Amino acid sequence: MSIANTVKIEGLTIDEIISLPEEMLEALAFGEPIVVNIGSASVLGKFTLLAGRLIVELAHIDGGGEGVLQSLWLLARRYARKKDLKEIEWVVHAVECQRPNLKLRRVLDKRGFVVEEVEGKGRAYHFIDRLKE
Repeated sequence: MSIANTVKIEGLTIDEIISLPEEMLEALAFGEPIVVNIGSASVLGKFTLLAGRLIVELAHIDGGGEGVLQSLWLLARRYARKKDLKEIEWVVHAVECQRPNLKLRRVLDKRGFVVEEVEGKGRAYHFIDRLKE
């Protein structure tokens, strides 16, 4: 079992979150920006469904280090597959931080994120995860 599978999100495992009734999950997570506790980190993010795509926008990550991004990655992919979505768009606002998290930047670079101007969002680490059929 990987570390990401043991990191809890708001006290729940990824399996427990995916098993929540769809209406409950969408009411809790989608629409407005929210702060989510993932392991020892607090993450300010926004989750949106738009035209067959899940958009994960992360504005601030405070703390963590035990697989926060990997946990979110796994959760997003499981949710997208459950909803039969084709893509997950990731927008991570970590380009101009006062105290840059070098480990986060290494992880983003390794996963293929690129720094670019994202329409309506500004400069950010950006990646589109195209899910296989």
